[in-house]
Amino acid sequence: MAEERSELNQINTTQTEHEYGASEIQVLEGLEAVRKRPGMYIGSTSASGLHHLVYEIVDNAIDEALAGYCDHITVEILEDNAVRVTDNGRGVPVDIQAQTGKPALEVVYTVLHAGGKFGGGGYKVSGGLHGVGGSVVNALSEWMEVRVHKNGQVYEVKFSRGSITQEMTVIGTTDRTGTEVVFKPDPEMFETTVYDYETLHRRMREQAFLNAGVRILMADRRPGQEQEESMHYEGGIREFVTFINQNKTPLHDSVIYMSGAKDDSMAEIAMQYCEDSFSEVIVSFANNVHTPEGGMHEEGLKRALTTVLNAYGKKAGIFKGEEKVSGDDCREGLTCVISVKLTEAQFEGQTKAKLGNSEMRTLVNAVVSDKLEQFLDENPAVGKAILEKALMANRAREAARKARENIRRKNALEGSTLPGKLSDCNERDPALTELYIVEGDSAGGSAKQGRDSRFQAILPLWGKMLNVEKARADKIYGNDKLQPVITALGAGLGEDFDESRLRYHKVIIMADADVDGSHIRTLLLTFFFRFMRPLIERGYVYAAVPPLFKLVRGKTTRVAFSDEERDAISAEMRGGNPNVKVDISRFKGLGEMDYEELWETTMDPERRTLKRITMEDAVKADAIFNLLMGEKVEPRRAYIEQNALKAVNLDY
Repeated sequence: MAEERSELNQINTTQTEHEYGASEIQVLEGLEAVRKRPGMYIGSTSASGLHHLVYEIVDNAIDEALAGYCDHITVEILEDNAVRVTDNGRGVPVDIQAQTGKPALEVVYTVLHAGGKFGGGGYKVSGGLHGVGGSVVNALSEWMEVRVHKNGQVYEVKFSRGSITQEMTVIGTTDRTGTEVVFKPDPEMFETTVYDYETLHRRMREQAFLNAGVRILMADRRPGQEQEESMHYEGGIREFVTFINQNKTPLHDSVIYMSGAKDDSMAEIAMQYCEDSFSEVIVSFANNVHTPEGGMHEEGLKRALTTVLNAYGKKAGIFKGEEKVSGDDCREGLTCVISVKLTEAQFEGQTKAKLGNSEMRTLVNAVVSDKLEQFLDENPAVGKAILEKALMANRAREAARKARENIRRKNALEGSTLPGKLSDCNERDPALTELYIVEGDSAGGSAKQGRDSRFQAILPLWGKMLNVEKARADKIYGNDKLQPVITALGAGLGEDFDESRLRYHKVIIMADADVDGSHIRTLLLTFFFRFMRPLIERGYVYAAVPPLFKLVRGKTTRVAFSDEERDAISAEMRGGNPNVKVDISRFKGLGEMDYEELWETTMDPERRTLKRITMEDAVKADAIFNLLMGEKVEPRRAYIEQNALKAVNLDY
């Protein structure tokens, strides 16, 4: 103890005697700051950060479209995972920038917070909030080349990791205008430099919907992966709503479209109700930036929608007596896209996830209040259908409330007993505990034996559970397959979900790597997505990845999680001798493993593989859940036929 105290005194003395002066302040020159802390600028150095580089460059082209100077953008993944973005806008300025004495083209890509988005009339509205897009991409690229078509000439500048390798040079003549940016992400900065076509395609399609009339070509030029799609939607966000609802049954044929402006701000809203959907999908954007956490524009919509529908219900005689509907009732089955444009967008948080401008709440509220009332007056049949659906939702919600109260009373009488099949853990701090939801009693038995009971709880499930995609909330409460999950987690569900009461901060779905296991996992994820969405939003939900193969040579046993890993391990165990026998068997299910194998391969935190379930794309998640678990059979059959051959490992 005396030795520890002596060491502590030495540390404290060192800290006190070392002066904290100006020499301690490190000034990072140029773009060094970006390379030192890339996560501050693009969120992460994982695949999401890699794709964010493309978004930054495309956003600059979109800003030209917003300003009315660009109507064609091409995004290409090139052979070596470089990316080329080309637009037909005005072209980045090439004249000398007064503060630096250098060509503006060089400044834009080498100086942070340099651009046409800080006043001076360059752009009225812009998605790029910080003016760091081009320079950040440059800093995080192994190389970058920019060519500008302007003034009848082609100007070129080249960079490497943020530094200029070729100053601006005129390399030819041209009869068009626009900017071409080609860059190769730096492998020193990213966990992966391989682009996913579908991720970029989805984002570009979104931008095409949001900017009616702009054509965006998304292309993959990599050998063996060649594909491209030209996206152009004159209907704008109306077509976005139709796209989201493509596998649903609309309650009314036409998409309701509303728009309005005040000063330099404008808002447009497109919405449509679906008769076979019990959830709401609201997708919002500010200056083409997706705002997954909503904000003032969404608040304005929700307030106006509830007020208008209640007023119309009374005026049209659809409501009887004191009947009225809540905001949740009004939004059941609603698909809505909101897009606002404004000069000084205030986003909350580094990731621009939520819009903070209160004037947009006022504008959206005014637009919806005025235009929706007018639409309902002109389309009474649609108005009646919407109100009847809201009334039905209200009655179902009341039934669900009674069911919740019955469960609460029952739990109170039974002392809030946990499910009989739950094998709980000893730790009581939710941040340190994990719940394995296991398919089947036999696998559940092995999991109970193999687990670390200090922090791992096991809940076996048996049989197929309720498909919540086809059920209202009142059918969920008391369901014998779902109730154990609800009770074990302890946080309630739907509007009653309370994260502070959650008993485990890791909820791990452990199912077989077969069709039945995939079905169980999809049913559970549908349930979490619809009724416990904060679980997924906060990153609490995981899928366990069990091994597919067991390899045995003598007394040595190893496992593999893919065909490729199986072949590599097999070759390694043979030691280059093809005559050495290695027995390879495929695990048919979790119940086939003894408890030691299950612990070593799927439950031991030091060795297991977990896949976190994320909410990166709420629109895609909603569409997939609706497609796989909804009422319509034909779209599901088409999806299976198109993707059956891709389903090699159902755990990924």
